[in-house]
Amino acid sequence: MSFLEDAQIVAQALQEYQRQSLSREARVINQLPMADLVADLELPRHVRDGGLTGEALARFLDDYVVSATRLHHPAYMAHQCAIPHYAGALGSLIDGFTNNAMAIYEMGPGAASIEYFVVNWLLEKVGWQPAPLKPHTAGGEGCGGGVLVHGGSLANLTSLIAARTRLAPEVWTEGNPGDLALLAPETSHYSVARAAGILGIGSNAIYELATDERGVIIPDQLSAAYERLVGDGKRAVALVANACSTAVGLYDPLDEIGDFCQERDLWFHVDGAHGAGALVSQKHRGLLRGVEKADSLIWDAHKLMRTPTVCTAVLVRDSRTLDRAFQQEASYLFHEKEQPGFDFIHRTVECTKAGLGLRLFLVLAALGEQGMAAYIDRQFQLTLDAYEYVSQQPDFRCAVKPQSNILCFRVEGDDDLQLVLRDQLIADGTFYLTSASIRGERYLRAVFMNPDTTFDDIKKLIQEIRRLAAT
Repeated sequence: MSFLEDAQIVAQALQEYQRQSLSREARVINQLPMADLVADLELPRHVRDGGLTGEALARFLDDYVVSATRLHHPAYMAHQCAIPHYAGALGSLIDGFTNNAMAIYEMGPGAASIEYFVVNWLLEKVGWQPAPLKPHTAGGEGCGGGVLVHGGSLANLTSLIAARTRLAPEVWTEGNPGDLALLAPETSHYSVARAAGILGIGSNAIYELATDERGVIIPDQLSAAYERLVGDGKRAVALVANACSTAVGLYDPLDEIGDFCQERDLWFHVDGAHGAGALVSQKHRGLLRGVEKADSLIWDAHKLMRTPTVCTAVLVRDSRTLDRAFQQEASYLFHEKEQPGFDFIHRTVECTKAGLGLRLFLVLAALGEQGMAAYIDRQFQLTLDAYEYVSQQPDFRCAVKPQSNILCFRVEGDDDLQLVLRDQLIADGTFYLTSASIRGERYLRAVFMNPDTTFDDIKKLIQEIRRLAAT
């Protein structure tokens, strides 16, 4: 068999997988026990004997997709993972086959150039100055910068490394001083606390910012947290805000927070992993009003940008802060050489890096900016329609009015019932939801990622939950 023949087998299997998902013929989720899957897929035999090609490959894929969680299914309303446009999947295939580890330009000129272009496109959406295309001026004063990394957790860590290096550059030789701290709300993604641990700051040195009953930062109370930090003899590495929060999808008031940080020369980091996609929409970009005042922003393309996992942008207002974030020596990489392009390696934790820009670029090039904006507008509107519908049901209530594509709601009953209902939906394979604890109560959580989910699907979901709650 040849690459082309096996690729055609894979393409046919995936097309059938998509058809079954969209038509609802298959379950949205099918959690078989791991031991059964290893046996059913005959993994030991395939590794022992080899030859997984042709008809054998076709049979394997038929079995494999049975176990796949079907994000393309309209009843998928769970995690914040994109239902990828097929163009992005083709980008993943091209990158996987060419295997250009483009952290240095010579290992993937096309991939590096596309990433540089995509980063500049994102910078423009934020309101920052894109970097010039001539490499010798790429680190010039006044322009933004960025890099694509493998996920939001790594992106938050990278941003906070840059913030720490600006505040205490001696850490690379002397280690952490003992007076570093962070300012962040309780609603921050857990990766912020994880980054504090990795950086040696420690989660105990995260000073919690006051939030309202929705979990949104209260600007008028920022001073209290900052003064508490300073009073304890600490220096703030950064202040972290959400755009939007992971659990309920609400945006912090970035404009007011930005003013606060600028007045104190405090690094302002915005975790826009999920919600920064609103910047593409003229209708919704106001949710991030003031984001241009931030020093750094992370933005997951594998959430609201129809891009396969994982593809996250680390963006900074001043490219020099990211270029100076890391200090390293490697004579086989860092030396005088002809440089017609740009090396990203000094901006990342990673040394070997996939060409992530290609998958995002192909999605953008397939949909166009207007197509991407229309998708985001549709998902936000569908969520608002769902909120209005669910709020009218006498036996349901919502946690907050949504600002994005996340809706948290619960049926009449205790917390245990919400989890039992979720487990039953998953066991039946009819709908796939997550859950979240908000103000001490457990809510069901629907994230409307799928462009094929309709308002009728939402009605069916509520009917099914009501039926299960009555049994």
